[in-house]
Amino acid sequence: MGKLTHYDDSGHARMVDVSGKATTKRTARAHAFVRLGAEVVAQLPANPKGNPLEIARVAGILAAKKTAELIPLCHPLPITHADVEVQVEAEGVRIRSSVTTTAATGVEMEALTAVTVAALTLYDMTKALNKSVEIQDIYLVEKTGGKSGDYRREAQPGR
Repeated sequence: MGKLTHYDDSGHARMVDVSGKATTKRTARAHAFVRLGAEVVAQLPANPKGNPLEIARVAGILAAKKTAELIPLCHPLPITHADVEVQVEAEGVRIRSSVTTTAATGVEMEALTAVTVAALTLYDMTKALNKSVEIQDIYLVEKTGGKSGDYRREAQPGR
């Protein structure tokens, strides 16, 4: 395993200098699951606050674009594409994001931020129905491009 790049030799936090890295197309996809319970899932279409799925989806896209404002050492990136998909299942909502850039660093944090904020938005939109909502399984699915090459998460049983 390599050294953590967000620290200098004295152990102080720093923003990594990516000015010497090649500008290439980079993509990332991330995943989250919001366990709502069957009763809340059944009530999603009638939510008095509006369509929680669409609001969560748009919140995730906005979050991807604002990641550098939320994560202290992230680089602001020119996002060329961001999308969030929501899929209703029996016990909750599966959220997937995809983000693309042409830059000197990757968009993994943007993809992860997108699914996380979408999940938090879904919690906010449904908490009046059930405060036991759980946000689960936030992880990077894959990333492409950059010096470290491509990455794809191995399939996990039951996911």
